[in-house]
Amino acid sequence: MPNDAIHGGHAQVAARLVATVAAPLDPACADAPQVLHWPGRRLLLQRGDTELAVRDLDGEGTEVRFPAPWPRRYGSVTVSPTGDVAVFAGVHALRAVDLTGAVRWEIRHGCWSAARCTEAHAAFAEYADDYGHGHADIGSAAFSSDGKLLWAHVRNRAGRDVKEEWLIIDPADGTVLAQAETMTVGSGSYHSPHPNPAYMGLTVGEGEENSPVLWGHWDGANLTVQRFVEEVFLAVSPSGEHFLTTDLGQWTLYLHRAEDGMELRSLDAAEAVPHSASVDDDRVRWDYEAAAFPYEDTAVVSTEYYSAEDPRHWLVDPHTMALRGRIAYPFPVSGPPRSAGQGAWHTVSKDQTTLHLWNLPHRE
Repeated sequence: MPNDAIHGGHAQVAARLVATVAAPLDPACADAPQVLHWPGRRLLLQRGDTELAVRDLDGEGTEVRFPAPWPRRYGSVTVSPTGDVAVFAGVHALRAVDLTGAVRWEIRHGCWSAARCTEAHAAFAEYADDYGHGHADIGSAAFSSDGKLLWAHVRNRAGRDVKEEWLIIDPADGTVLAQAETMTVGSGSYHSPHPNPAYMGLTVGEGEENSPVLWGHWDGANLTVQRFVEEVFLAVSPSGEHFLTTDLGQWTLYLHRAEDGMELRSLDAAEAVPHSASVDDDRVRWDYEAAAFPYEDTAVVSTEYYSAEDPRHWLVDPHTMALRGRIAYPFPVSGPPRSAGQGAWHTVSKDQTTLHLWNLPHRE
């Protein structure tokens, strides 16, 4: 580690390698592996063009494969906590399938390339060779922490006057339990589950100038949504009491109270993070792609410089919103720290062939 990487009183804190997991699919025809987690359950997912691989990261490490209804560029995917149902969020439909690829239910919706398509396509084959559909925007879906709800971001109908909606769905049969307009024009989105199944976070990317966070609460009868303009959701604490966001400029970390979304504290990157003399550009910024909140008193975040390829990972104390030190890894890592459940975070190798699970020694 360069001598100028830590100064100004910031200590190095050693990360412990918990496990190294090989990606199940060839990165040449698959997305990077990712980790989905719920209380007591962690699954590795990797989306290929023809299949979705799901591996249990706990227990016996069982792996299953779901046949994919369309190639990966046509949307996103999530899986149930039990690992027996995958939900593909496509250009024209949400489709829930079992391990054989049999359709459990499907909800058709407006096209994610609505500027080019106003048709209510019923089958992927109808637009498989269309350039616009192959480069459409992308919605997303996620299961609640207990697996009893599915939250989904969709475009609501075919036609030119398309509006985006946030749905709460019964994953057993596809019944829509609640819906709310997001008032967004998204190019992509992702969900951030909360330990309490009644809550869910949604970040909607609308380009560089806008990216709201929606914080949803379902009381069993009504869906209420709070909106945080020009913020990106990063991570939620193990208890679910707090969550972290950053602004689009990546200047500041914000700690929110989950119950009502109130901003409690913040941490400015330029003031808190020591500048690296090995980097010409002094514009330090928080990484907006991801962060982790493995312990109630510790978050793991990363910073980057405009001209630097090597991200730096930091421990942040959410109670004071102060840096506690820079993480020292036993070998170089790539990308931001990503959540892997309570007591852990993960990184993905630069070539996307390997996933590493980390924790802090003596903190299990």
